Amino acid sequence: MAFTLDSIVPWGRSYEEYVAMFALTENDLQKRIVGCGDGPAGFNCVLTRQGGRIVSVDPLYHFSRTRIKNRVDETCREVLEQTRKNQHEFIWKNICSVDELGRTRMQAMEAFLDDYDGKGGGQVY
Repeated sequence: MAFTLDSIVPWGRSYEEYVAMFALTENDLQKRIVGCGDGPAGFNCVLTRQGGRIVSVDPLYHFSRTRIKNRVDETCREVLEQTRKNQHEFIWKNICSVDELGRTRMQAMEAFLDDYDGKGGGQVY
């Protein structure tokens, strides 16, 4: 069985995942950063709190905090179920299990939503 999703789902990564995924150095993190298609990731809010300068762009940001949260809640279980069924297809290195993946991603999305609250619902975050 292949891992397939019938629609786009919000699935945000953590600050630590971004740093590892893009091999970001301390020097990189001090530069101006544009994140494209970031979705509900925790990277922007964490970097901003650390004094970083970042702008994230994603069509998702057109929606309100409530609509994004509702969509996360609606789709999270399906993503984790499919991940569990296909876990043999993944390389489990920094995240060691489906349960840890779920916790990590939900924490990242909650950080995003906490920071996103009160934004104008525009397309730039």
